[in-house]
Formats: sequence, structure tokens, C-alpha cells
Amino acid sequence: MNPLENGTRCFLVWVFCCACLPLIFLASPVPLKDAVIHTNHSCELTRNNFQKTYFRNRTYTLASQGRHFDKDTDNRFVGQHLYTNIKANDRCYLMKRLTDIVVTDVLMTLSGDKYPSAQEVASFLADLNRKLNGCKPLGNKEHIERNLQQMKDKLQQLGENGKNKAVGELDLLFDYLEDACTAALKAPNKSHKGKKKNN
Repeated sequence: MNPLENGTRCFLVWVFCCACLPLIFLASPVPLKDAVIHTNHSCELTRNNFQKTYFRNRTYTLASQGRHFDKDTDNRFVGQHLYTNIKANDRCYLMKRLTDIVVTDVLMTLSGDKYPSAQEVASFLADLNRKLNGCKPLGNKEHIERNLQQMKDKLQQLGENGKNKAVGELDLLFDYLEDACTAALKAPNKSHKGKKKNN
């Protein structure tokens, strides 16, 4: 090959690499997978929603009453097992749905004689859920629905004691809901980890 021709080709390749390739990379669209916003702003609550001392105390007191009546030591409704196969940005949605189940299927059905503050706590939690009205999952709902269905099946299977257990875990529900739905706004609260429960 002619050295002059070879040198010309090398020069043209060098010019192409230096001048054209950067322009091509700049002009090419970002892949959709990387362009997805990883925060779902409709699934966020401010810390102020959880700093109302009166409602926090009411919720924790009701949970303590529930643990008094709970005779089951083998099961748990609220815990890290709920997050199995759930991405971090879908945890608030999952906790929103779980809160709705606890409010509708448990708290709203309780006797006022046995749990005097149940309706008040139910109203507080329902209000938090209304603020998450636009919260939708970013990913596939299949794992979320499966995890929630397992919890609902266990609740139904345990009957009255299932309701006592759900009430006894209201403090955990409160903490998990706070952690999941304020994660983008603050460092996660680790208060539920290591929390000892008396079943």
C-alpha cells in the first residue's frame, strides 16, 4: 500500500474520531432505562405528617393494647419480608396499600369497648393515605400484590387474633410507612429495626 495513501487514511480516521464521534454521542438520545426518574414524588410525605405527637402516642398506645390481646407468636404482618422483590421506590406504595388494608379490614371493624382509640387512629392513618392518593407503583405490581395477598390471607386465617396482631403491629406500620414515604426527604429512620415486640 502506498505510504501516502495509508497516511491519508489514518489522518481521516483520526479527524473522524476527534471531530465527529463526540457530536454523535452528544446528539444520541439517552436510553430510556437511564432516563427514568427514580423518585416518585406522588409517593412522598413530609416528616411533619409523622411528628404530631398526639397521634404518634395514640398509635403506639393502641399497638401496646393489641399486643396484650395477641396470643400468636409465630406470625408477623409488618416487617422486612414485605419488601421481598420490591424495589425501594415502590415501598411507599406498598405501605400505602397495607395501611389501607389495616384501616379498612381491621381498625374500622374493632369494638370501641376493647380498643377505645381505634377509630381515632384509623382516621389519622386514612388521612395519611389520602395524601398519598396519587401514589402509584413505578414497576411491576405483581410482587406487591402477591405480598399483600399473603398478608390478607394470613389475617383472615387467624380471625380475631389476626386483628389483635395487626393492632399490635401498628407501631411498626407507623414506622415503616414513615421510612418508606419520607425516604427521599430524609435519612431513613431506623427506629423499627431492633424494636422488641412482646407477642
